[in-house]
Amino acid sequence: MLSALLAVVAAMANGLASVLQRKEARERPESESLSWRLIWSLLHRPVWFGGIAALTAGFLLQATALSNGRISVVESLMVLDLPVALVLSSVLLGGRLRAREWWTAAAMAGGLAGLLLALSPSKGSDAGVPGAIWAAAVGANLLLVAAGVSWARLLPEGARKAAVLGATTSCGFGLTAALMAGATADASRSIGTVFTSWQLYAMVAVGTGSLFLMQSAVQAGSLLAAQPGLSLGDPVISILWGTLVFKETVRGGLFIVAAVAAAAVVGAAVVVLARSPLLADETDQSERTQGTGEKVDEVEKS
Repeated sequence: MLSALLAVVAAMANGLASVLQRKEARERPESESLSWRLIWSLLHRPVWFGGIAALTAGFLLQATALSNGRISVVESLMVLDLPVALVLSSVLLGGRLRAREWWTAAAMAGGLAGLLLALSPSKGSDAGVPGAIWAAAVGANLLLVAAGVSWARLLPEGARKAAVLGATTSCGFGLTAALMAGATADASRSIGTVFTSWQLYAMVAVGTGSLFLMQSAVQAGSLLAAQPGLSLGDPVISILWGTLVFKETVRGGLFIVAAVAAAAVVGAAVVVLARSPLLADETDQSERTQGTGEKVDEVEKS
């Protein structure tokens, strides 16, 4: 129960971080996409530092939750950062949550609860994973991230690039969570083991790279485009790590059917919430207005 509560609070911190970082990153030019110049520019923005502080707090809460709970449960709860981002967008950036958003957020929470109840994952073994399994799993995860970055480099700035980078970023954060779980596996026995584990330093490297990708994702397009991938990819990758690597067992039979149905509810809710006007910025709104104007002109010409 404590790990679940910490995961929810971590999701709240991540939602705040998304809003603050998008507020600053969207003002940077297209030429800084997927470039370290973007981070250098953002270092001079106080609001961006607020987002980093929130992200750091979420990271520490997440690490504590993983040291006491199951990765598949903790990371699945992190999807709650999306409704949190919506609420904070309405408060910090203006706007009002409509009834549809409230009902969809409730459906997401219900679907998430149903997913976890149906799977009921048992605690695995973070510390007992052989080195060869670690190497294969980390390598496969990094290849997935590399493929996403390569694809994004071929795309122009806009919604599609933001969506691809969002999903790629969440794959990186899923790997970060897995390394975090490995690093904190023996923390309850001796805090010194955390600082002597290779997973800790790999986690710092992967986490830094994922943070860089996140800035590029929210800079390439609106949160409307980037957030579905950011919200859904992490729990999916983490559930795979939990079941395939850490040997967390889940219930089978009809429970799998129920879990798939619950996951579909969560996925649909993420898509609906991500299309909320509260996650669209001025650029998106002007593009929609321009598109509407062009359609009107075409009608008048015809």
